[in-house]
Amino acid sequence: MTDIIVIGGGIAGVSAAAECARAGADVTVLESEPQIGYHATGRSAAIFIRNYGNATLRALNALAEPIFEQPGEISDKPILSPRGELMVASEEELPVLDAYLDGAVGVERLTGQEAAEIVPILRPERIAGAMIERDARGIDVDLLLQGYARMLRARAGCIVTGAPVQALHHESGQWHVETAQGSFAAPTIVNAAGAWADEIAAMAGLPRLGLQPYRRSAAIIPAPEGHDTEHWPIFGSIAETWYAKPEAGKLMVSPADEDPVDPHDAWPEDMVLAEGLYRFEQAVTHEVTRLEHSWAGLRTFAPDRTPVAGFDPRAQGFFWLAGQGGYGVQTAPALSTVTAALIKGEVPQLHPSVLAALSPERFSPSP
Repeated sequence: MTDIIVIGGGIAGVSAAAECARAGADVTVLESEPQIGYHATGRSAAIFIRNYGNATLRALNALAEPIFEQPGEISDKPILSPRGELMVASEEELPVLDAYLDGAVGVERLTGQEAAEIVPILRPERIAGAMIERDARGIDVDLLLQGYARMLRARAGCIVTGAPVQALHHESGQWHVETAQGSFAAPTIVNAAGAWADEIAAMAGLPRLGLQPYRRSAAIIPAPEGHDTEHWPIFGSIAETWYAKPEAGKLMVSPADEDPVDPHDAWPEDMVLAEGLYRFEQAVTHEVTRLEHSWAGLRTFAPDRTPVAGFDPRAQGFFWLAGQGGYGVQTAPALSTVTAALIKGEVPQLHPSVLAALSPERFSPSP
């Protein structure tokens, strides 16, 4: 028996487990795959963008930023690296650009020509407006994940892999979890199962929250001939119809697809990739002639596009940590500390309105 069982060994679950262990709890993480970080965590575009997401997510980003900058026990090496984010807009997309800039900090508006001076393959004649967040930074996801795993193990926490949940029930103040690796019990359970979080809730006899996984695809292409992409920012359409990121001397290009799917080990659809690469080609002077590698991952959103973090009001000791969408890696340092505080009965370092926006109680029927 343990104090807390965390279901899900992605960055959300492992970071929350580590912070709960730091707060003095005995924690066990159950991961269905043979290794942690197998699904969304290991397939992330891995960039910290301070202004990414709605107001609640921006508050989480602000809480996470100092932890990324001074990771302390998590890592003795820098987790963030310089990158920048450049977004471009066509005439029709200018309202989207204006909405993004509303309330944003550390962002500079650019002309099409100025954008093309930063990423020289962009077509300035197709850009009606642009913006750059120079302080956006790359995230070393593996360093972050393994750092939290070390933190957890240093406090006698346990990570059990190859342990898909087969049954789950609450009895005599304890959650009992049956897995392929044996039985586990704890008074508190953290549902950090990503795309499978609603499935875990259903096993526990709780209503689903309407969490929806969406497929996001990407491909590696050779760098444009004659260009050194190393110092280019991540760049793309403000309307999220495509984006590209320098990756080890090459370019990672994504169609920014968001196709609703059932939870599964995702793979890219050839037509979706082809259409996204075509949109990328229309915006640049570079023709894509070869794909070196492609993959897909799942981004799981709650109906209101805001993560869910808090105790379910309908079940004792059942804590939701789900629906992070495309923000899971960059919000992990924040949501993990929020999770540890709430489980311990403390008040997290967030405004009450932000905590209310995260709470699963927002999905409960009104009395």
